[in-house]
Amino acid sequence: MADPAIEVTDETTHGAYRADVEGTDVKAELTWKARSPVSQNGGTRIADRTFTPPQARGQGIARKLVEAMIADAREQGFKIVPQCPYVAALFRKNPDWADLRAD
Repeated sequence: MADPAIEVTDETTHGAYRADVEGTDVKAELTWKARSPVSQNGGTRIADRTFTPPQARGQGIARKLVEAMIADAREQGFKIVPQCPYVAALFRKNPDWADLRAD
């Protein structure tokens, strides 16, 4: 499977990473909320939910969404609170992401 094209939305207080899924109009997504107050050093985003349509599960799409958020965190300087169990599990499996985990 080719890497999905990821659409990123950032509404300052919340946003999402979304990818089209073949065979359905429902997108895979990772949603986040900004932790208040937003700090000057890039802030903190709470990764609160991942969803992949049932017919596309097990293909690594959700992981690609999380990796896109990780790349943005490195580039933009924000930290992540992995509230979603899937995101938290990936943080545990990737110790090189520890510097991006919010306290």
